[in-house]
Amino acid sequence: MKKLKIDIVSDVSCPWCIIGYKGLEQALTELQDDIQADIRWQPFELNPQMPKEGQEITEHITQKYGISAQQADNNREMIKQRGLDVGYAFGQRGGGRIYNTFDAHRLLHWAESQGKQTELKLALFDLYFKQGGDPSDHQQLLDVVKTLGLDVKAAQNVLESEQFIQEVRAAQQHFQSAGITSVPAVIVNDKHLISGGQPAAVFAQALKQIADESA
Repeated sequence: MKKLKIDIVSDVSCPWCIIGYKGLEQALTELQDDIQADIRWQPFELNPQMPKEGQEITEHITQKYGISAQQADNNREMIKQRGLDVGYAFGQRGGGRIYNTFDAHRLLHWAESQGKQTELKLALFDLYFKQGGDPSDHQQLLDVVKTLGLDVKAAQNVLESEQFIQEVRAAQQHFQSAGITSVPAVIVNDKHLISGGQPAAVFAQALKQIADESA
């Protein structure tokens, strides 16, 4: 059994990040007799300057990428289909808003020490994409924490204090200085980069190759 360290640099409001994770998950299931993965989620903010109230999503996408509303709709439909291809239904996010995700990343940093980081990450994807929730809203974050059986009081203490601000900023800086400018970025054994929401076959081939090289 070969062990691989996998860091996934991503944001909870990034649709390609959940598509990519689902592809990775399928690949790891396929390779489970040969490869064991230690997965850690690393922070990346798609919109670090986003104000508290967020922004309407089509307005945001058209401004940020210089595309038309029709192109934004077409992209959304394509993303929905790619999600279904890997078993993830995005829900009815025809509209909605985009929010700042920094506090969600602080909570994810805390959840790693509780052994539930992946569970929280997946629940936050669902909060945003399936329930149309706001990952900057402390009460909504705490409701998610509660559903996972994590300590709500401890999570509240994190959110209401400045805990893990430095750690999250430092991690963001580390991966940005390593050249990560878009997500998802899957980094295996601190040196092999797999970029984007790849299909399971691409992940499987890359992981097998890396595992063979490191044997």
